[in-house]
Amino acid sequence: MIRRGFGDDRGSVVAEFAVALPAVALVLLLGAGSLGACARQVRLQDAAADAARLIARDDAEVRAWAVVEYAVPGASAVTERRGDLVCVTASASASVLPVALSATSCALDGGL
Repeated sequence: MIRRGFGDDRGSVVAEFAVALPAVALVLLLGAGSLGACARQVRLQDAAADAARLIARDDAEVRAWAVVEYAVPGASAVTERRGDLVCVTASASASVLPVALSATSCALDGGL
C-alpha cells in the first residue's frame, strides 16, 4: 500500500494550468486584435490615397468617400485643399481594440 504524505503534489499541474490559461488567452486575444488593427490601418491608408487621387482628378468627393467606406466599412473621410494639394483624411475605429485609426494622404491637384 502506498502512503501519501502531507506534501503531495497531486493536482498541482491542473491548478497551475487553470491559473495560466486566462493569461495565455488574453495575450492571444491582444495579439490578434493588434494584427487586425494594423491590417485595418493599411487598408485605411490605401483608401485615403485612392480618394485623394480621385478628387485631384476632379472626380466627385462623394465617390471618393464611397471608396473609403467600401475599403474600410465604418470609415469616414474629410477633404482639405492645401495650396496645390488635395488631402484626404480618413478615420475609423479598430474592429476589436478600442483604438482610433487615422490616415492622411495628399495628391497634386489636377494631377495626371
